[in-house]
Amino acid sequence: MSGPNSEYDPVEVTPLRADQVEAMRDAALAAISDAADLDALKQVRIDHTGDRSPLALAKREIGALPPQARKEAGQRVGQARGAVNKALGERQGVLEAEHEERMLVTETVDVTLPTDRSQRGARHPITTLSERLTDIFVAMGWEVAEGPWVEAEWLNFDALNMGEDHPARTMQDTFWLEPSKAALVLRTHTSPVQARTMLTREPPIYVVCPGRVYRTDEIDATHSPVFHQIEGLVVDKGITMAHLKGSLDHMTEAMFGEGISTRFRPSYFPFTEPSAEMDMVCFVCRGENSEDCRTCRGEGWIELGGCGVVNPRVLISCGIDPEVYTGFAFGFGIDRMLMFRHNVADLRDVFEGDVRFAQPFGVEI
Repeated sequence: MSGPNSEYDPVEVTPLRADQVEAMRDAALAAISDAADLDALKQVRIDHTGDRSPLALAKREIGALPPQARKEAGQRVGQARGAVNKALGERQGVLEAEHEERMLVTETVDVTLPTDRSQRGARHPITTLSERLTDIFVAMGWEVAEGPWVEAEWLNFDALNMGEDHPARTMQDTFWLEPSKAALVLRTHTSPVQARTMLTREPPIYVVCPGRVYRTDEIDATHSPVFHQIEGLVVDKGITMAHLKGSLDHMTEAMFGEGISTRFRPSYFPFTEPSAEMDMVCFVCRGENSEDCRTCRGEGWIELGGCGVVNPRVLISCGIDPEVYTGFAFGFGIDRMLMFRHNVADLRDVFEGDVRFAQPFGVEI
């Protein structure tokens, strides 16, 4: 049985030779010095201090040496590994400082600049359009009149010459409130505001009445149970259809530009006599080459709403002498005007509350 190899020369183990260990150390130090950023230094750390690095493999060879040779080889490899780790720490500090300096330059925030992280608000286009319309009439010397949403049956129907058998009084069009004996409805139009005005004021009366109204319509692309109207009322001595036509022509020109006129088509409304449907010439094609116009769909005209001379029965119901005073009234939908004025395809977009719909209209005042 042979004894231990006490004559083994550790120099013969190549990875443990002094020149080889120095070469490994110098290669690691050179790589550390050349590392330009923290990511490169991380890779150098893996390559020269990891489990498969040259110095780590050399350390494993120490166990194969005889006891009397291990101390010297271990010191040699340990000193090399210590020098490499020290160099890594120093280079780490330098690169981290450089990284922080670059961050201070490239990621500097000027706290005095206005922030754009919060989305800009927007007024609802129905509100702005309603205010623009009322401003036109206020500039003509009219007043703005308002009334409650919950209205008495008499003001909503009877005072406006709508008899008990009128179709609009049925459940198909009107929201009736409980109890039924209270005779209260959600107003189906803003005309009750006109009745209230005539009951509480002495002529001459020049008022415009914008507001929200309610009808039992199904929700779809063009209908809603809640929508908006604007109505106008004039009661004075000597008022004729000519005054009505002039007022509407001025309104359409102020809203859509010069050259926009209106036309009347005979119609029927219980609260006006004579009555008419009012149209305005298309503000896009101006009635010319209308076949290709998407706004008026080839008609050359756009329907706005109804109008006419105030029925004498309505004046009498509200305590005004029709032998002394006459008047005119008109009304149209603000939502409908918004749709064709801004190419809104679906009425539901107006009421669903999505801020992305209102934002393009901005904060117009």
